[in-house]
Amino acid sequence: MSPALNLTNRNRSRLVPDQAATPDFLFPRPRIVRRTRGYIRVPERLRFFVRASDQAMRKAARRLLRGALGRGGLKWENEAAARSEADLVIDCTVPRGATHPQGFRLTVRPEQIRLHAVTEAGLRYGFSVLSQVLAKGVARVAALDIEDWPDFAVRGVMLDISRDKVPKMAELLRIIDQLADWRINQLQLYTEHTFAYRGHRSVWKDASPLTAAEVRRIDRYCRDRGIELVPNQNSFGHMERWLRHEPYRWLAETDRPWRTPWGTVREYPTTLCPLDPGSLRLMSDLYRQLLPHYSSRLFNVGCDETFELGQGRSRVSCLKRGTGAVYLDYLLKIHRLVRSHRRTMMFWADIILKHPRLIRRLPRDAIALIWGYEAEHPFARECRRVAATGRAFYVCPGTSSWCSFSGRTTNARENLIRAAAAGLRYGARGYLITDWGDLGHRQYAPACEGPLLFGAALSWCAKTNHGIDVGLELERHAWPDNEKGLGPLWQQAGDVYLLSGVRLKNRTVLFDAMERSLAEIPDIGGLTAAGVRRMRRRIDAIEHELNTRVKGGGLSGLRVEELRQTLAILRHACRRMAFALRTRGKANDEMELESLSRDMREIMRRHARLWRRRNRPGGLASSMAYYRKVLNEYARARRAGASAAASRRRP
Repeated sequence: MSPALNLTNRNRSRLVPDQAATPDFLFPRPRIVRRTRGYIRVPERLRFFVRASDQAMRKAARRLLRGALGRGGLKWENEAAARSEADLVIDCTVPRGATHPQGFRLTVRPEQIRLHAVTEAGLRYGFSVLSQVLAKGVARVAALDIEDWPDFAVRGVMLDISRDKVPKMAELLRIIDQLADWRINQLQLYTEHTFAYRGHRSVWKDASPLTAAEVRRIDRYCRDRGIELVPNQNSFGHMERWLRHEPYRWLAETDRPWRTPWGTVREYPTTLCPLDPGSLRLMSDLYRQLLPHYSSRLFNVGCDETFELGQGRSRVSCLKRGTGAVYLDYLLKIHRLVRSHRRTMMFWADIILKHPRLIRRLPRDAIALIWGYEAEHPFARECRRVAATGRAFYVCPGTSSWCSFSGRTTNARENLIRAAAAGLRYGARGYLITDWGDLGHRQYAPACEGPLLFGAALSWCAKTNHGIDVGLELERHAWPDNEKGLGPLWQQAGDVYLLSGVRLKNRTVLFDAMERSLAEIPDIGGLTAAGVRRMRRRIDAIEHELNTRVKGGGLSGLRVEELRQTLAILRHACRRMAFALRTRGKANDEMELESLSRDMREIMRRHARLWRRRNRPGGLASSMAYYRKVLNEYARARRAGASAAASRRRP
């Protein structure tokens, strides 16, 4: 036995329950854990020995070990001269049998700890487990064997930085550190107009965009943590931030009102005309400026939700050849452009899946991103269609945080599980968790952190992680001590909307009530005063529990403020629904309207303050406009009520 592993008087005082030695305290849960006889006493300092076949792996092992022990609060001594003298042996040699490139094997014995991995990624993930096993303050660790490897080779996260939040650099780096700890190895920052393209300042000047230097810094930071930063620029649909400006309006598919798939009519264009050569010239300029700052050879070009296609300038061509064929022709041109930059094209698969016969015409090297965000989304059917053609694909579930304020806890969980199951069954190359910011990005960071953590765990090993307690895991592996106790409250807030009995696609009834006019709220199918009261009672109960914990001295911090604000917004939505149901479009209760106005002004004040804590100022005005619309409606209703009252008083 190495002397460093003996229990001495010096470290005897560090004895606490050996919680970090049990699999339930490891994140993500390992695939294989075998408990063996005995315990080890965690030393104050570790002596290590590296066995490697090349110098690069030896250097990587030393670097990653120091980082892992530092996070665990442990220290190391000089490298041992011989294997027998070490507390920890790091074996990087290639075994005879097949080994997953990201896998590792950790053996903890009273006499020695051994970690085996054959790649830097495997070492990184093995050390992450070791740092949890040897957690700070834990003196006794059960002897055990852990063998682990991921379900999906690519485990990614895509964050929306275009609608409307662009995180501050410190916040982005914090998120990257967190994702690395959860074994995420790909990151995309969804971009429409939030890169500072030269010659296009009118598009991004009010958005606080990322600069080329900032992208290079983020790219290096990601690489150092085992994450590939993949460039992302939408290239067909979702181009409204460009097409609203004069120099680009002539590229739009239509300059007239057009009909959405949901039957509503929109006035402003969102989709480029695929027949206009200027569309490709614009994309060529953007790619030329954007791509050199990324080390990744992948590139997500978007091309989703091309709603206007066939309703404007391409109408004749779509009638003659089919909308799917016109779409594919443009996608193939984009593909050639991407190939000219020696990149592999990724694209959202929603449009091509509507034309399944065209899937076989996709380039062999393109990666289809199969997305859907409802609990019952048919991932299996869509994966089967693409897999049958031999094309590569990712499954792309979502956090369900957008259009909700507080998230959709149960929906997100089922959506993430279903995507993992389908992806595993049909051979998905990757698992990409998306977090969007539709309609002002008015949800706060904790609303998406739970689903991101859960999705990361599922993408590593769905079998052992599908039943984890997400709120508890957030407190153990994400949030600081002063925010422990918040996890379950955020999870409960995410399911308040279920008490209404109303189910809406891609949003909650609470969010919908803040988007509709007061006169339209009674038209929400299934909405009742009783359902509103149930939601209000649950909101009040969550806030009462939050206040109790804060007064007890155990809770403080930014996430507490964000939860208070979220509950205030949910309560306001309930008040708004109750008012609309009671007055049925005759919004004539001036005192209640004044009270709602005061409440909304306070919500807006706090929203602006909380926004600035994590995010750049660009986009805040756009986000605030959604609340301002509500406030203005109250003012109009009060004026209308006052005018009606004055008319009644006239003789």
